[in-house]
Amino acid sequence: MWPPGAPDWERTAVSWLYDLVPPDYRTHEVLRRYPVLLARFAGDHVAAGLEAARTGWRTVRVELADQLPPDAIEAAMVAYEREGARLAAAARGVEVVAGALRGERWVPRL
Repeated sequence: MWPPGAPDWERTAVSWLYDLVPPDYRTHEVLRRYPVLLARFAGDHVAAGLEAARTGWRTVRVELADQLPPDAIEAAMVAYEREGARLAAAARGVEVVAGALRGERWVPRL
């Protein structure tokens, strides 16, 4: 994705946002017309996924302990941790992109 202000940056931001949401979101004309709304939908979708990963991590040991071997439970825990980290990073990215789409500019501070 190109940084805000670069030529064609908004197109690359929209493409990245669409990569975060289910493919059916592309069928909604309103999301294609208003990228800031797409960012809102993407933020909501990523937040729901992050909450699902957190819930899974908290409950998988208890709920599946008698159905999976210990090594599978541990692998599931690692997968939930990795997915949670990925989604948390995506959520931060969506916040930044949404701000840029609204015209906010980030200024580095020492």
